[in-house]
Amino acid sequence: MLSRDNVEQIEEILMDNEYFMKECLSLAQAAKQRGDSPVGSILVRNGEIIARGIEGGKTHKDITYHAEIEAIREATALLNTQDLSDCTMYTTHEPCIMCAYVIRHTRIPTIVMGLTSGDIGGASSAYPLLKDTGIKKWGPPPQLITGVLEEECRALRID
Repeated sequence: MLSRDNVEQIEEILMDNEYFMKECLSLAQAAKQRGDSPVGSILVRNGEIIARGIEGGKTHKDITYHAEIEAIREATALLNTQDLSDCTMYTTHEPCIMCAYVIRHTRIPTIVMGLTSGDIGGASSAYPLLKDTGIKKWGPPPQLITGVLEEECRALRID
């Protein structure tokens, strides 16, 4: 049975996850308004947003311009390191296989996402880099938390 303290800790984590996912939703809405896929990502360190990424493949005519990679680029430049092992990524959609590689390389330990991405997902596809334990230089796979504000994330794809 959970103690009152444990319940309060869980409630606080859920509220934080929703708070940060709302920021991702705002970024995703901006991407959608300019004609890109509605994906937004942020990196959080010590409870503060340190980097943001907005999907921009169509706008920038660059297929690597994914929200997750843009957030990682911003964070690594800010922190002057490729080690993001003290950060949490929040993103409206499951990172794709390409983004999963970058996430694993930078050692982000936790990914909080709204929707899964099926065939191209870094965890749910036939190439689950976010779950792979066989690549020793990457260390352990990140913790994956799915379904945070899932309906709100899904609604952006439909509108």
